[in-house]
Amino acid sequence: MLQQAPIYDLMLLLSTSAQEEQRAKILADVETAISAADGLIQRKSEWGQRPMTYQIKHQSDAYYHLLQFSGPPALLESLGHMLRITDGVLRFRIIKVLTGTPPAPESPPPVLASAAGVPGPSDPAGAE
Repeated sequence: MLQQAPIYDLMLLLSTSAQEEQRAKILADVETAISAADGLIQRKSEWGQRPMTYQIKHQSDAYYHLLQFSGPPALLESLGHMLRITDGVLRFRIIKVLTGTPPAPESPPPVLASAAGVPGPSDPAGAE
């Protein structure tokens, strides 16, 4: 019985200081690497510029991209190496989608209010 290639989610955070052409080239290089390894891109979602929970390389925002693909396990190592050394990539995570995992959302998750300026339980609004 022929086993189907596993499906992976790639969450990619790209720098807001990188030019649009550089970000497009990074995404094109990822797609090329997947195709060259006999992988198949099943879904691409661009979530746009969003705030991060904490700063990375002195940046508080990033461009979020979610790619879902299938391919051989050897692809993960080469893709990870390429993304680690590419300027403009702040963070990435490749996660194997297990059977029974709910599908990724069709739209980006909502942006929650930042902690700055929002009163917390220890600092209620109007307390003196």
